[in-house]
Formats: sequence, C-alpha cells, structure tokens
Amino acid sequence: MNEQLAKTILKIFVNNPFDAFNHKQIASRLGIATKRDRQEVIRCMQELFEQKQLVEDDHKGKFKINPKNINDDLVPHSYIVGTIDMKQGGKAYVIPQPDESNPDATPSEDIQIAPNNTHHALHGDTVRVLLFPQRKMHKPEGQVVEIIKRAKTRFVGVIQKQERFAFMVSDSRTMPVDIFIHTDDLGGAENGEKVLVEMTEWPERMNNPVGKVIKRLGRPGDNNVEMQSILAEYDFPLDFPAEAEAEAKKIRRPTKKEIASRRDFRDVLTFTIDPADAKDFDDALSYRELPNGHVEVGVHIADVSYYVKPGSAIDREAYERGTSVYLVDRTIPMLPEKLCNDVCSLRQDEDKLCFSVVMEMDAKAKVLGTWIGKTVIRSNRRMAYEEAQEIIENGEQADAVGEAILKLHGLASILRAARYRSGAINFESQEVKFQLDENAHPIGVYIKESKEANWLIEEFMLLANKTVAESIGKPTQKSKNKAQKSNKTFVYRVHDEPNPEKLNTFVEFVAKLGFSMKVGSRKALAESYNNLFRDIAGRGEENMIDTIAIRTMSKAYYSTENIGHYGLAFPYYTHFTSPIRRYPDLMVHRLLERYLAGGASVNADEYEDYCRHCSVMEKKAADAERTSIKYKQAEFLADKLGQVFPALISGVSKWGIYAEIEGNKCEGMIPIGSLKDDYYMLDEDNYQVIGRRHGRTYKLGYPVNIRVRRVDMLKKQIDFELVEDEDTKAPAKGGKSRDRRPAEQVKPTKGKAQSRRKGKKQKGK
Repeated sequence: MNEQLAKTILKIFVNNPFDAFNHKQIASRLGIATKRDRQEVIRCMQELFEQKQLVEDDHKGKFKINPKNINDDLVPHSYIVGTIDMKQGGKAYVIPQPDESNPDATPSEDIQIAPNNTHHALHGDTVRVLLFPQRKMHKPEGQVVEIIKRAKTRFVGVIQKQERFAFMVSDSRTMPVDIFIHTDDLGGAENGEKVLVEMTEWPERMNNPVGKVIKRLGRPGDNNVEMQSILAEYDFPLDFPAEAEAEAKKIRRPTKKEIASRRDFRDVLTFTIDPADAKDFDDALSYRELPNGHVEVGVHIADVSYYVKPGSAIDREAYERGTSVYLVDRTIPMLPEKLCNDVCSLRQDEDKLCFSVVMEMDAKAKVLGTWIGKTVIRSNRRMAYEEAQEIIENGEQADAVGEAILKLHGLASILRAARYRSGAINFESQEVKFQLDENAHPIGVYIKESKEANWLIEEFMLLANKTVAESIGKPTQKSKNKAQKSNKTFVYRVHDEPNPEKLNTFVEFVAKLGFSMKVGSRKALAESYNNLFRDIAGRGEENMIDTIAIRTMSKAYYSTENIGHYGLAFPYYTHFTSPIRRYPDLMVHRLLERYLAGGASVNADEYEDYCRHCSVMEKKAADAERTSIKYKQAEFLADKLGQVFPALISGVSKWGIYAEIEGNKCEGMIPIGSLKDDYYMLDEDNYQVIGRRHGRTYKLGYPVNIRVRRVDMLKKQIDFELVEDEDTKAPAKGGKSRDRRPAEQVKPTKGKAQSRRKGKKQKGK
C-alpha cells in the first residue's frame, strides 16, 4: 500500500468523521485525474477497509472512518478518549483519560465540545474525540466521533403527553434533551407524572433518544416520590432483591464456639459515640489502664465479613451499591436492615462480633504495641456526640465512661496536633442539616458544627485505618537492613498531590488578597494551607478561599496501587472502620483476615476493578446526597419568594453570579442580565464580574443582600435578585467592601479560629 497516499486519504476521513465518500469523491478532493492514479486510490481505500480503518456506509461503495481502529502511525494523536462533562445548553467538555503507553498523546487540558459536535453523547459517557487543530490562545476543541460506553441509560423526569406520543423531561440539569416515548411504551403513566425511563435507542438522524417507562414514581412534589427519584437518577436500587432479603432472614446469632474462639473484651469498658439518630453502630472504643502505667485503647469494628460471605446474594447487592446513601430524610443502607441495624450493629448491652485494632499507648499518645484480630465485645453505653461533647466541655467524671472519654480526648488532641505537624491539611467540609416537620417538609436549615467529640472519634478511626494499612503494606526489614516491599495486594485509600497548575493559580490568587503561601516542600505547603485557614476563619474571604482551595486538591479514591494519602500525610492508609456502610471496608476485612492467617495474595487486576467500581459508587452517593440537599433547600425557599436574606457570593460565571445565603448555604443564581446598572463582564482569573462603564465588581466571597425571585422544584434551581442600598452596594474598582459582621468577628483571636471552622464527622477520610 502507498503509505503516503493512505495517510492523505485517512486525513480526509478523519477531518470528516460523519461523512461517507466513494473513490471518485476522494480522488476529486486529492486533485487526481488520471485513470492509473484513480486505480491506486481504489486499491488504497480497499486495503484500509480490509484493515478495518474504514467501514462501509449504507450506500454501496461509500466508506466512513472507523473510530475504533485508527492506525496511529498514519494519523498520530488525532483522537483522545475521555469522559464527557455535559453543561447546560448542550455544551460539553471531555476530560481526557491518561494514555499510559504514550502520556504525551493526551492533552493536559479538557477538550471543549460545541453542542452540535456531541454526537448523541450524554453526561458521564466514555467517548472518543477527534481533536481539531488548536488555534493560538484557545483551549483545545474537538468533536465526539464514538460513544465507547454509556454512563447510564435510565433517567428520571416528568411525562409530557401529546396526542400520539410523549416526551420525558429529565430532572437532571446535565441532560440536554428530552426522551421520546411511544404511547405503547408509557406503561400507564399519566401526563405530569414522574417516571423512570430506560433509553432504548438513539437513531443517527433523530434529535431525541427513544425510551420506555419502566417505573411510575408518582406525582412531583411528594417527598417520597422526590427522594425515590433522586435514588433512581443515580442508579441506586429502591429495594433489596428478594434473594438477599431471604438470606438476611436466615442469619443467626454467632455460636458459642465462635465466640469462644475470639479474644474476649466483654469485661473491658466499651462504648459507642454516634449521631443521635444513628442506628448502624459500626465502631466502638474500649479503654483500660494497664499495670505499667500505659493505657490500652481498642478500636472495635463490626465484623460484617463473618455474616456476609463472598458471592452470596447479600454480598453481590452490597458490591453493586458500593456504599450506603444518606439523603436528607432517610438512609438507604448497603446491607439489609437486619444486618445493618441489628445483627452487625454494636448496640448497647449486646454481645457483638468485631474485627479490632488494639493499641498500647503512653501518656504522650505514642503507640508502643499493636494487636489486630477477631474479638467479641459488649458495649456498656451508647452515646450521642452531644453527650460526649458535654462531658469534654464540663470535665465531667461522674462515671467510668466519662473518665475514659476525658482520657481519650487528651490522647486524641495529641494525635491531632502531631498529624498537623507532620503535614496533614485541615480540610473540613460544612454539613447542611434540616429541621423537618412530620411530612418531611423543611422548616429550618442550619450548619452542623464539628467539635471535640467528633475529633475524638475521627482521630482513633484514622489511627486504626493507618495501622491496618501499615500492617499489610509497610516494608519489612530483611537481611543487611534492606527493606522489602510488601507483595500482598491490598485496598488502599489514596490521595494524590495537588495539580501543580491549579496550585500555582491558587497561590497567585491568595497573594492578591494579601496571603502568602510556601510551596517549596510538601510540609511547607501543608503548613501554609493550615495557617491560611486559621487566618481567614470568621472573615468575609473565608467562604471564597475555602471553595477555591478545595478545587486545587485531587480527589481521594480506592486503589491497589498505594501512593499514600496526601491530605492526611499518611504513607499508608485504608478504610477499615465502616464495613456496614462501605464495601471497600468489607474487602479490607476479608483481605486482612486472609493475610493474618498466612494466605496468598489475591489478583491485583481483579481488585483494582473492584476499587474503581467502589470509587464510582462513592461519587454517585455523594452526588445523590447533594441533590437531596439542593431539593430540600429549594423546598425551604419555595414559600419565601420576595424575602430578603444576607448572602455571600459563592461563584461567578458569564451567565450570572451565584450567591449562598448565610447560615443555611441555600445557593441561587443572580442572572447577569438582571444587573441593570451596567454591562458586566467575567474576570475568570480573579473570580469576579466587573462593570464595563463604572468598574463595580462582584467578587467570590463578597457579602450581598439577595431577594428570592424564583424557585424551580423540578430542576432544583433557585433564582435570586440583588437588593442594593447605600450600605450594601459593591464598591467601584479599587475600593474596599464593607464587612457587615461585627468588628470582633472580622479577625478571631488566636486559638479560637479552629473552633470556628465547621465540618462533618469523618470516620476515616
């Protein structure tokens, strides 16, 4: 084959991936007129077809490019594979997947895809993209030429019936099209009813996909319907399979023989600390003083692996779910209720099977010895965080449990301080909570505060997770003092270092606000982050800097390839402490038991696939939780149209300014078009919009007053309008904004800044 001619022909097809050409059209484009040269074109196209680089079109003699089988030697690096991130209006970005065999072939930036170039791709799909020649000073652009894998085929929305057909209008803001439904495929659904639809096909020349109703959910606005809709939208099942429920009913209490085979902690002081409304208690702490003056601290975790065996119906369902899901008004457990709330839950005054990490510690919280193994415990007391916090704040020692909590609080404080000295970063996300009436309607919204009782549990769970990971992954000392890497496949919780480009942008940005950061070393950077968080606590910039700082960081995920946990500054870290609600923890329990018994290593590739699945399901669960919060926030504001609230600007875009109401984090958008006093432009680098004529700025973190203008419950969207008066007007360019907070709140005294940072309890990050 004429390689040069083949390359030239392929480039024509590459640049027109949706078009079909015959040999005459190709010859014409190449300026070939002689019969001999046209015969060469025919031979070349035939060979490309036989090599499967071209595929035959519906019309005989015409060919199209085959995106699945491009010869990179002939057309190098014209295509990338990635995940599509769909935006409102149909515009999209493709996040490239790394090409391990050729890292240089993958652009570091996301690829912009115009609405007319998405080729029926939807949010989350894995796609192949043809890259356009890059223009100077422009971001990479391209068009989708193949959908490699659909992220999902089921969608939730509302039926709109016509005379002979219907459409489903999706709830999701990332779904750019409605789904066409034949009347025969409505399944009895009525106009205006919320349904779950399966997308069955999307013909090439149709603007809309075709689907059928597979479940009627009910009328929009009903709380139960809306919560079920959120679960269905993120592909979480609404019920457990009958087979799994049947297995759960057959589970019995452990035998006396099983209890006798375990280390017995039933006579050791043991207690649980959890949220007041919790039912699934998967961790407990034990405490006792030793004759040598040291203390023994036991972290006892529900032994789910004893009851849930690999390959069982319960195990298969737990793996598919990956995690429990926590919506505003309900928990959708990973395990059937009999297991999570009864058999496995470490309830007070009941004998329970555990997998435990038991540590001997001195008064300086140094771990002098560790034992890991199977135990049986009996919790002496079930406590809520509020009770434990009251003991810590009052120094109460009315009983043995109170005394143990104070001693453990002292040790946890030392562990926490040491962790930050070692380079851990104090990222703490805020948790929105709702006060609900008897109909689950929100009557109040508040931010839950994380206090010392939460930190106590967090530190010992972190220590247990770290200890378990080290017991398997940490090198052992061999002859001549050479460390040997562990050859055992294990499930780690890993967190990569920040993206350098994003980090540099962040450092430059905070410098403009008067804050300096040192990036010369990993420890210096962590210290800079923590100093920054301390300095901004209680100030107007706090929300702004917190938001941008989190965006600079990588996401934690599960993997068999250990790269350490950057945010915690742990070289070895895993998730061991929540097997009732996280499948990776259950995998860790099984692997740990196997290796402690001297078993051989498991297959790394197989477990890496498990890790990827669990990471995906973790993100879906977090997205579902956020969606339920957004719905309840919209519901909370739906009857407050016209009311005015103080807010902070939480985001800026060319479409509008996003603002978050202070105290409850209800976020809405102020459309740019509603700002009538000027023509505003986006200054993306400085997170602000600027008026072209007067130079007035609205910057991320800036305090404003807003009025609730519109609430769309279906899309979970809230629109605000700016309320201006002489005291709240944004300053002109170069001016200073007025902080509405009392002077004593602008800069908190040293030592109290930490307590002002609010966050949720995290039993192992």
